[in-house]
Amino acid sequence: MRDEDRGAAPVPVPDPAPTPTPTATATAIATAIATPAPDPVDARLAARLAELRAEHGWSLGELAERSGVSRSTLSRAERAETSPTAAVLNRLCAVYGRTMSRLLSEVEAEPALLVRAAEQPRWEDRTAGCVRRSVSPPHAGLRGELVEGRLTAGADIAYDRPPVPGLEQHVWVLEGALEITVRDVAHHLVTGDCLRMRVWGPTRFRSAGPEGARYALAVVLP
Repeated sequence: MRDEDRGAAPVPVPDPAPTPTPTATATAIATAIATPAPDPVDARLAARLAELRAEHGWSLGELAERSGVSRSTLSRAERAETSPTAAVLNRLCAVYGRTMSRLLSEVEAEPALLVRAAEQPRWEDRTAGCVRRSVSPPHAGLRGELVEGRLTAGADIAYDRPPVPGLEQHVWVLEGALEITVRDVAHHLVTGDCLRMRVWGPTRFRSAGPEGARYALAVVLP
């Protein structure tokens, strides 16, 4: 019998690649839409926070003990999975020995002598209802800086410590009403009022008006 008359061995045929079901495709698309890319400022801030911890040689656990912020919160902040609140950022600034404005300026380009209004770094704590704009970017050789703060109606932010002990602050209310508590003493400020304080312990900023508050904050290092 000739070879061609014999039954040839069957050639195995690979299984076709699985075709995504409409449900799986829709789920993948929904997940991508529900997980937007982090804000560029938040991404740069996350990278800077990770750099600072590496510079000090601390683990997440060590930083958590020093700052009083949970490891999970620190980890998510350093991966830009969440934007740190003003209170958390204040604790980290205290540990790293820098003001909040200086930290935020470090995630921007080299500061210029003149910064236009549209280019001034702006940071928002959506959870607390706080917006912070660095009007005069700080410099390592300068002791003073100017910040504009905005609190939505009902916003109430408590800081358990100053970023730098003995920090001098001047708070000038530009719009609305603001209640500031220092050393367990509450100061009620309305438009035009200015409060000077040297901060050693906890402080609290509360929007005391129906339409929120806008204020200028002058900060002077001791």
